Amino acid sequence: MTIDEAATLAADIRARGGKVVFTNGVFDLLHPGHIRYLQDARQLGDALIVGLNSDRSVRANKGPERPITPEAERAEILEALECVDAVAIFDEETPANIIKRIQPDVLAKGADWGPDNIVGRDTVEARGGRVVRMELSPGYSTSELIRKVKAGS
Repeated sequence: MTIDEAATLAADIRARGGKVVFTNGVFDLLHPGHIRYLQDARQLGDALIVGLNSDRSVRANKGPERPITPEAERAEILEALECVDAVAIFDEETPANIIKRIQPDVLAKGADWGPDNIVGRDTVEARGGRVVRMELSPGYSTSELIRKVKAGS
């Protein structure tokens, strides 16, 4: 869905007394760590909206060889997950603007992000929401999967 559609969905959920959770990322080469993270994030509220980095923003953040999977396919995979209620693709290097539009009640980020480095924290906390740093499943990494494939192991 578009960012405007995701913002409308979030407003509708809040109007019904629900709590909107937002997270974002690349979600390239989906692995069990991603699935566990998204399932845990969904448990923090009544709906989970995922902001998905566009192919252009992934290249800007991770280099010219990424993403492996195009944005439309990454979105389709995420949307198929029971724990994900909506996916919106954003084109900026950070999710600041999509977070401002969606105004989530809970912003979920991996614990690998320092509390002061979480983009959107100010937006969410300014309206009384909270930021949750989620524990990551050890041993899972897209970068490590790519390294293994390139090494032939």
